[in-house]
Amino acid sequence: MAGHEIVEKNSFVLLIMTIIVISVAGMVQIVPLFFIDETTTPVEGLKPYTPLQLTGRDIYIRESCNACHSQMIRPFRAETERYGHYSVAGEFVYDHPFLWGSKRTGPDLARVGGRYSDKWHKMHLTDPRSVVPESNMPSFPWLGKNAADHEGVQAKMKVMQTLGVPYSDEDIAAAPDGVKDKTELDALIAYLQNMGTTIKTVR
Repeated sequence: MAGHEIVEKNSFVLLIMTIIVISVAGMVQIVPLFFIDETTTPVEGLKPYTPLQLTGRDIYIRESCNACHSQMIRPFRAETERYGHYSVAGEFVYDHPFLWGSKRTGPDLARVGGRYSDKWHKMHLTDPRSVVPESNMPSFPWLGKNAADHEGVQAKMKVMQTLGVPYSDEDIAAAPDGVKDKTELDALIAYLQNMGTTIKTVR
């Protein structure tokens, strides 16, 4: 019996061969990225998230903002003219997990930092149609009522530290003070206002 017939007639062998092929192909594509400077070296001026920004990022994930908003501007004229400089891998070295995405029910947010005032963001998140009448974004009024989690931020930063984010022990020790007395709305806005701002300073 020819080799291909054995694979075709035996589902277990077919499964094993499929796993092997996918694993090898994945390694060929993914492993080299760990050794390319462009994907592992932070862009000039990149800083780790502050405790408040890191808390806001977790709220962004919790509220599924990334389900409708991508954070990845592709190098096409139509995208760069609308959103700004295309996304660069070195901007996201400290992001765990990445939130690039491809779903755009709403606009890409990779360069939203500094584009609007804090007041605008507060109004937009509390009642989107008060500033964008045609918006189909849901409102998040509870964010302004919920206190930001200042007690758990140190544990998050310690995890990030183990993943290579350059937080010092002093940064972690002082972290609760940066979040205390802030609302979840404040934290989310701090995160949004930081998005894409590093590349603006070096391009």
